[in-house]
Formats: sequence, C-alpha cells, structure tokens
Amino acid sequence: MKLPAIDIYGQKNLYQIFIGINLALIGIASIIYTYNIVENIDAREKRQLKLYAQLIEYSANHPIAEDNTFLFEVVKDNIFQSRIPTIWVGEDNVPIDGTNLDLPTHNPSEKQKLLNEAFDEMKDEHPPIEVDVAGTKQYIFFSDSSLLVQMRYYPYVQLLSLIVLAFLAYLVFSASRTAEQNRVWVGLAKETAHQLGTPIASLMGWVEFFRTDPDRYPDEYTGEIEKDVKRLEMITTRFSSIGSTPAMKNENLAEVVSTFLDYLKRRISTKVKVTFVNDLPEERQMNINRNLFEWVIENISKNAVDAMTGVGALKVRIFMLNKHELAIDITDTGKGISRGNWQKVFKPGISTKKRGWGLGLTLAKRIIEEYHGGKLFVKNSEVGKGTTFRIVLKQLPVEVKAMPSGVD
Repeated sequence: MKLPAIDIYGQKNLYQIFIGINLALIGIASIIYTYNIVENIDAREKRQLKLYAQLIEYSANHPIAEDNTFLFEVVKDNIFQSRIPTIWVGEDNVPIDGTNLDLPTHNPSEKQKLLNEAFDEMKDEHPPIEVDVAGTKQYIFFSDSSLLVQMRYYPYVQLLSLIVLAFLAYLVFSASRTAEQNRVWVGLAKETAHQLGTPIASLMGWVEFFRTDPDRYPDEYTGEIEKDVKRLEMITTRFSSIGSTPAMKNENLAEVVSTFLDYLKRRISTKVKVTFVNDLPEERQMNINRNLFEWVIENISKNAVDAMTGVGALKVRIFMLNKHELAIDITDTGKGISRGNWQKVFKPGISTKKRGWGLGLTLAKRIIEEYHGGKLFVKNSEVGKGTTFRIVLKQLPVEVKAMPSGVD
C-alpha cells in the first residue's frame, strides 16, 4: 500500500501549528502530572514530620511507658534518609538543633550561627509543627527535601528542553530544505543553460546568413536579432554560473545601467516612458559582476513594467548618497505595494504574475546584499501610485562569495 505524499513545504505553517500545539499539550500534561506527584510527596513528608513530633511528645510526657527508642530511631532515620531539612526551636523561638543541614560538630558558635541563618529562611516556608515537651511548647520547622525541590522544577526544565529541541529541529529542517532547494536550482539552471546552447548556436548561424543578403534582410532588423541572441547568450552564462564564484571587476556603473535600459526600451510598450538620470559627479567605477548586476536591474525593471501594465513611466536615477555610498533608485508609476508587503516581496514564491517562480526579487536581494556588500529594499510605495526600489552600494571592496542558487 502506497502512502499518500505529504507536502511539508507547501503546508509549512500547518505543520508548525500542529507541532506547537502538541508541544504545548505535552508541556501542560507534564506540569499537571508532576504537580500531582509533588503534592503527594509533600503530604508524605509532612506526615513523617508529624509522626516524628508525636513520638517526641509521647516520649517526653510518658517516661514510665514501654521503651519506644527503636520506633523513634526508625522514624528519625526515615526523615534523615528523605533529606528533609528540619530545625528544632525552643519556646523562646531560638533554634536548638537541626537535621540535614550540614552543621559543624566541633564549633558550637558557628553551628548556632548557621542554625539561626537557616531558621530565618525556613520559618516562612511552612507552618511549624508544635510539640508539647513536658509542658513547654517547642516547634519543628522544616523545608522541602531536595527531591521535592527537583520535582517542582522538573516539568519546566522538561518543557524548556522540548522547546530547545523543537527549535534545533526547525533549524535543521530549514537548513536541509534550503540546501535541497539550492541543489534543485543549481541542477535546473545548469541543465537549462546546457539546453539553450544548441538553439543559440543555431540562431547565430541564421544571423550570419541574414547578413549575406542585406537587401532582403536589412541590417537594422538583423542587428536587433543579434542583440537578442547575445542577450540569450548572457542569460545562458548567468544560468551556467549559478553555484559558482562570480568574478568581480571594476565597471562604469552608469554605463552598465544605461546599456540595459537602452535594450529594454525597444522591447516594451512605447507607452512606457523610460528615463535614466546619472547624478554621479564622475564616471564612477564600482567593483561588481556585470552580468549579475544587470540581472538585478533587469528583474526590478521588468517587475516595474509589469506593474504598470504597459502604460506609465520608469525612472532610474544614480546618485551619491553620502561620501562612501551611492544609490540607485528605480521608480515606477504602477499599482504599488501595500506597506505590510514591503518585506514580503523579497521572499521566495511571492509573485503576482501568472508565470514565473517568484524568485526575481529574492535573487536580486541576494546578489546585492551577499555578493556586492550593498542593500536592496523598498524605499517607498503607495498603492495605486507606484513604487521606488533603492539599491545602496558601498565604495569599498567586498568579499566575493559563491553565486546564489536561484533563478527566475
């Protein structure tokens, strides 16, 4: 019999709730069960002490009675074995002696000092047991045994251990899931790049064929087709680089951005006005990976065009944010993002498009923050008016890491 498949990724929240409820039930049951045991042990210790007190009282008030020494010693030894700390207090409220208190035997003054200190702590814990010794009132004060104290705190320690174990299991599960997803993305990306290689080579051959007959195939059209084929080659390079260490190089950032925007303009609706503003004081060189950085600008810009549904304005501005940082603002006049979703748009699987995997902005954020040492965030957005994404790059060299495992 084949068991039904369980989608532990798609139903993650449901499983988290299920595990949380079960942990809570186990914790509550453990506390209630242990509480009942503690109450029984506590009642037993009090009965032992009351029996001890009754024997003392009986022995003191009936000197001619039969010898009760054996029974007295049995009860006293039982109290000692139970590790119940006790203090014998006289009618003047001064401690006389104690048991299970680790008192010195050869230093009376030190012993009395320790008795007084223990008495100050013990007198507020439980009501004392009164003993009538030859007409005088004496009292037995006591504390909970070490076993009872341990039992009181055990369920809370157990519950904390369960929480820590559940948290560690969650971390292991999340790391395993991420590693599995990364392996899938890497394998899929590299296979995609491999499959694209043959048709791209064929398209390049057709471009060369078109160039042999410029009268029939104008250079203007052939040139645009060639740009698209080169674009496909670049995309193939991106896919094949996933999981590898990207090479960083000093590039003219404004030229990188403007080159892509020029390419984009000819491939989107003419009703979308694309504007590029370069407010850098000079041709700023930045240590970036051109292919990856273009991928970021492409993902954000294409999302912006989709948000405007073919009509609106896309503005990209580069400027110095301060002495050590520059910023790139990508602003559209699309449908906007509600404030509660500003962070969510960077999570995998979040997409409003019917096609796509919802990884474009996730990948863009990883490329900027993990591989270029910068920041990518929603600077401003208003539903129905538009959105501004901001990229912040530091004017410092950054450590190069492996290419992220994700594709859009």
